Amino acid sequence: MFTKVLVAEDYEIANQGIVKVLNDEVGILDIKEAKYCDDAYIKFRKAHQSEDPFELLITDLSFKEDHKVQTRTSGIELIQDIRKIDPTINVIVYSQESRPDKINMLFQKLDINGYVCKGQHAIKDLVNCIQGVYKGDIVLPSEVTDANTDNIINLDDFDIMLLEELALGFTKKEIVQKLKKQKISPNSESTIDKRVSKLFDDFKAKNTTHLVAIVKDLGLL
Repeated sequence: MFTKVLVAEDYEIANQGIVKVLNDEVGILDIKEAKYCDDAYIKFRKAHQSEDPFELLITDLSFKEDHKVQTRTSGIELIQDIRKIDPTINVIVYSQESRPDKINMLFQKLDINGYVCKGQHAIKDLVNCIQGVYKGDIVLPSEVTDANTDNIINLDDFDIMLLEELALGFTKKEIVQKLKKQKISPNSESTIDKRVSKLFDDFKAKNTTHLVAIVKDLGLL
């Protein structure tokens, strides 16, 4: 079982609950807590530099504002920055977010190992998730496994690239020119138009601004 865990959670009661579960139900004793993402990042970096790294990160997605200016304000940013230091660390997201699309996107974009929705069965789900991740499994919550797969959007790297370019304000024609210049294919106007149109349909977006807003809300950008 994991022996050293970092918990990033800004609500004290939830934080204490996670620690108690790790202690009593899973048998993990070496646990460090952080109420803010920057604090969690600093603790992780220090442990890594001292060659006594954390094996598992359990983090919420949203954090309340602090009186201090925070470099990282979300669990997504925390995961991304920690993974830059240690790409192999196991990550479990523990959040109230229950939308299948957003949860699925976190697995796709951040390559997280497990997800637990806060709720009635959260303690049992968290224990099962930790045990599954330790075994090397990817642990999806019931919110995803029980969802209609036809309604879950799956994006590939090319879709993500298009969304990033649109978010930067480039038009479809400008994206085509950029792809051709960089010799990235497919790069035909018809292909880009079809892919962008599909993104509009998938996310039910009215225009590019709306599409970018939706995608950012889902944590893709």
